[in-house]
Amino acid sequence: MVKRVLSALIGAPLLLGITWLGGTYLAVTILILALLALREFLVIGQQAGIASNTGLTFFFCALWLFIFVIGYTQWLLPLGVIWFIIVFAGYALAYPDRSYTEASYNFLALIYPVLLFTYLFYLRELPNGFLWAIYVFVTVWLTDTGAFLTGNALGKRKLAPRVSPNKSVEGALGGLIVAIVSGFFFWMWTDLGSLLVILMLSLLTSIVSQMGDLFESAIKRSAGVKDSGNLIPGHGGVLDRFDSFLFAIPVVYFALMIGLVG
Repeated sequence: MVKRVLSALIGAPLLLGITWLGGTYLAVTILILALLALREFLVIGQQAGIASNTGLTFFFCALWLFIFVIGYTQWLLPLGVIWFIIVFAGYALAYPDRSYTEASYNFLALIYPVLLFTYLFYLRELPNGFLWAIYVFVTVWLTDTGAFLTGNALGKRKLAPRVSPNKSVEGALGGLIVAIVSGFFFWMWTDLGSLLVILMLSLLTSIVSQMGDLFESAIKRSAGVKDSGNLIPGHGGVLDRFDSFLFAIPVVYFALMIGLVG
């Protein structure tokens, strides 16, 4: 627990500071975090027996991230389509020696630990982007804390026992309530958007952040591992620390992009 707290006390201000700087500082940080998360994801796939040719996957994802950092964003979607063709054409040519599950996992490597990370940069680039980044960070952190405390105090019914036996329905509801309250104070502090929309967005962000946590737990469960890595003392790997954010950040970004939050 001491290591977990110390890591948070160091890591949270550092992440907030780099996000405040934005621009190249944030883009390079995202590149580093995404590559670390990608490595963890591929190792988990190997341990689960559903990933091979990880060298090619890592190279292509690194290339995709390099294109992202230097700002040639118009190439990102075409590169994603090219990767889709490479992966599934390889599956077709190698069938039945290569499984559909393996091909899907290699394709997901570009989406989950790589592409989703970049939405932090895009969110920061929006008007009031730093405030919205803080909103996501705080909503996810408080959801996690609220779920943990409520689950310990009141948890009885298991939420997803085969994936994460310690998580409860009561804890999940506690996380949702804390996120909604946090959204109210965010609205009071910033006066961004309407209160009703912010509360609904807080509810949705809290839900998807918890789903992100469960998704990563399910992947680890399939490989029989407890943590995705040991890079962050008390937290495990990069995926362990950012699993909830990877689901939550794009939701808030797209809510802003389509005008749900004025």
